[in-house]
Amino acid sequence: MFSKSLMSLRKPAVRLRQCLIAVAGAKGQQWKHTESSFPRQEEQYAEQQRRNRRAGHMSELVRDFLAPADFHRALVDVGIDFFCGVPDSLLKDFCAYITASVAESHHVIAANEGSAVALAAGYHLATGRTPLVYLQNSGLGNAANPLLSLASPDVYSFPMLLLIGWRGEPGKRDEPQHMVQGQATPRLLDAMGIPSEPLPDYIAGAERALHTALRHMRTVQGPYALLVKRQAFSPHALELEPAFDSPLSREAALQLLADGLHDRDVLVSTTGMASRELFEYRVAREQGHERDFLTVGSMGHASSIALGIALQKPARQVVCLDGDGALLMHMGSLAIVGQRQPRNFKHVVLNNGAHDSVGGQPTAAADPASLDIAQVALACGYRQNKADLMQFLATD
Repeated sequence: MFSKSLMSLRKPAVRLRQCLIAVAGAKGQQWKHTESSFPRQEEQYAEQQRRNRRAGHMSELVRDFLAPADFHRALVDVGIDFFCGVPDSLLKDFCAYITASVAESHHVIAANEGSAVALAAGYHLATGRTPLVYLQNSGLGNAANPLLSLASPDVYSFPMLLLIGWRGEPGKRDEPQHMVQGQATPRLLDAMGIPSEPLPDYIAGAERALHTALRHMRTVQGPYALLVKRQAFSPHALELEPAFDSPLSREAALQLLADGLHDRDVLVSTTGMASRELFEYRVAREQGHERDFLTVGSMGHASSIALGIALQKPARQVVCLDGDGALLMHMGSLAIVGQRQPRNFKHVVLNNGAHDSVGGQPTAAADPASLDIAQVALACGYRQNKADLMQFLATD
């Protein structure tokens, strides 16, 4: 039920620059595939700097960007020097700077957003200082319980600054699941009693926002949120050595898996690059999508979706295509799969040791010596661990 053949994958050298737009339909998910005409973020940034120079004294035409180093310095100046959270594409430049510049004792990439809030609470208990928790707004669901039942001023009163990537910001084009979340984000925070404001994209404004947040957290002894809009930060590249050395890229492994399935097999793919690349591969091969469920949101829940299908369709093989970051987010699901042991369920994990779709920050699975996903699965009750992918798919 578990494949180790895809445990050591390096990031592919070439990214397909395409975007997916999900459209809700009466007969289930439909997908429109379009070529992206947008340049990379670094190219957009360079072009905007040229426009800024042409604007000259007309400051109303200048587009500002907040340098991650400047924002980090501003945070340290107000006494915030501990960081934890789950990486996000809108925060990737700030996260890259933190990953490269902050000591491991003061930066933890958490398994999920709720765990990050709990980490922050523990830090405050130990030091009396205010931590920063970073997350994408889709992670507010994971964080809601500890924010309300732990950090709330009406419970234990833990001040913490929430830095939230505002995917699906109203008025901006985004994927449907983010559009839903983006519209709801301010209302969710308001319902939880957490005041929020957008983070300004220039340092003087960011400093004022920090002082507003500090006044609230000192007075109320509870969380305060800063919402980060698209391209608020200037680019900052994360330079890490590949976690694994393998001749097989993620794209190649995915294609090998897709080609090895039978006509009646069901494939549930995890959020992020795996679902995007699976969709692109089906289009390139002029194949249909009716056997695939692309889990565009709900990070960490692909295996539970696949289990739900497998239990109700015992005559069909159901394959879950997972990622290391997604699996770690809700790793308890392994125990439920292991408990039920459906013979038609197979779990393939693409482990490149990175949150690849949101900036490449390392996961806890980046060091196989400290975390062996295959052994964890076997300990949870998974029956098999095949070294060869095709043999694995053919096994009953």
